[in-house]
Order: sequence, then C-alpha cells, then structure tokens
Amino acid sequence: MTTRRIEKIAQAILETVSTTILLHLRDPRIQNVTVLHVEVAPDVQSAKIYISIMGDEKSKALCMHGLNSAKGFIQSKIADRIQTRYTPVIQFVQDSALKDSMEALRILDELQVERETNTSEQETSSEEDRSTDEETREA
Repeated sequence: MTTRRIEKIAQAILETVSTTILLHLRDPRIQNVTVLHVEVAPDVQSAKIYISIMGDEKSKALCMHGLNSAKGFIQSKIADRIQTRYTPVIQFVQDSALKDSMEALRILDELQVERETNTSEQETSSEEDRSTDEETREA
C-alpha cells in the first residue's frame, strides 16, 4: 500500500530524473530515454526507475551502461530535491511494456487486414456464384 507521502516522493524522483537526463547529462550514450514511472520502497531507502529506451539492442545496452555510470550524479540531484533522512538508492529497470503494446498493435493490424481480404474474397466469390446461377436459370 502506497501512502501519499511515498507517491509524492516518487513523483519528485520522476521529475528530477527526467530533468537530469534531459538537461544535465552530457554522455553521448544516453539518448532516446523516457522515464515512465518510479516505485519507491516503503522505507524510502530504494527506488526503481522504470525507463523506456528507443532503438536497437546495442544502443539500449549502451544507454543502460551510461545511466548506471551516471547513477551517483542522478542520486545527488535527487538528494537536493527531496529532504529525507536517506537518499533512495536508485536502480534503473528497462520497461518493455511500451514495446509489447506496439507489437500487439502490429499483430492486430495484420489480423484486421487479413480479415478484410478474406471478407472481400468471400463477397467476390458469392457474387460470381449468383451470376452463374442467373446464367443457368436463363438457359
């Protein structure tokens, strides 16, 4: 159960990490990163930061390595922002939910196209059947 205090801390960490990645990090490995959400432990001593990285596997690995290298700097920015006894130890977690949803949408689009082609083929074959039935009746 998350309390309002934990939620406020998580939101502050999300904003701080997003701003730090966007404006303060100059590492060329860190590109195309989106901070999705933050989970803070009830004792506020650790936090998981869920991120999404666009690109191929090599660029994702480089970006994760760069973020882990900058972890101390990002943690110091968090300590400046939130006033707690302990600064949460952060951990970056790559969230694949966005990728999974894009894959699901692609599959659904393919099924829709396949369904439409099957429907049009059935309509065409039923029209041909009707025309041949009419020709045999006339003869």
